[in-house]
Amino acid sequence: MLRTSVISFPGLGIGEFEIDSVAFSLFGQRDVAWYGLIIVIGMLLAVLYVAWRAKQSGISFDTVLDFALFTIFFGVIGARLYYVISRFDSYRDSLSDIFAIWNVGLAIYGGIIAGGITVFVVCKIKKISFLQFADFVCPAVMIGQILGRWGNFANGEAFGAETTLPWRMGISNFLTGFETIYVHPTFLYESVWNLVGFILVNLFYKHKQYNGQIFYMCFAWYGLGRAFIEYLRVDSLYLGQAFGWPEVWYLKVSLLVGLLCFVVFTGLLIYHLVKDLKEKRLKNK
Repeated sequence: MLRTSVISFPGLGIGEFEIDSVAFSLFGQRDVAWYGLIIVIGMLLAVLYVAWRAKQSGISFDTVLDFALFTIFFGVIGARLYYVISRFDSYRDSLSDIFAIWNVGLAIYGGIIAGGITVFVVCKIKKISFLQFADFVCPAVMIGQILGRWGNFANGEAFGAETTLPWRMGISNFLTGFETIYVHPTFLYESVWNLVGFILVNLFYKHKQYNGQIFYMCFAWYGLGRAFIEYLRVDSLYLGQAFGWPEVWYLKVSLLVGLLCFVVFTGLLIYHLVKDLKEKRLKNK
């Protein structure tokens, strides 16, 4: 499959240039994609971030490595399963492709769910507070998304609907039928959204009042942004498509999950805020 894309940002004065999804080939036998390299770099930076935060709470680097080994392994499996289940109709005739993870096909929510379960189990085994460790991990997940979306850019994917906005992106590749269209650069929207969120939660970190507060803030922020960005995207995973539902019933999975995350975790933040205010009032009486 040809994975070269012609990109431009005419409204920003950036003319056409080509980008190949393949970074290099190993011995001329196996292509190494930019997407994979970027994901690996993101994972390494995420682990270093968690180690830095954990050290401040007296948790050793060896313990963080134990978490990382299990969480990355099961997180990748979860991300792949989520993607395959959401698009199972594409794998009915070639079940072996389910395991061909190198052919693209990871979904962040699947990785978060599987990774979250893994962190919870390891926390129980090591007798570490899950909410405390989740406060270390969630900003690290943002690092992965900040970088990971540039892997989508290298693949010429994860773009939005057509637009005439000044920051529109021109793209031509096999996904567009090799015709140039001008679209929302949703990969960039999500990268920037996560960067802003990462900065904000780290500025707030030293002011956190309870374990889990950073965890809730990260997911509320991410859910809100992802829901809006998913609304703009044209390559979303649809609930119902794999089960042969009428097209009118198709629902964007990530949009729904994003909204659910925003509502649930914002609700938890509000609950703790109200609880804290009540406790302060009782103390002042």
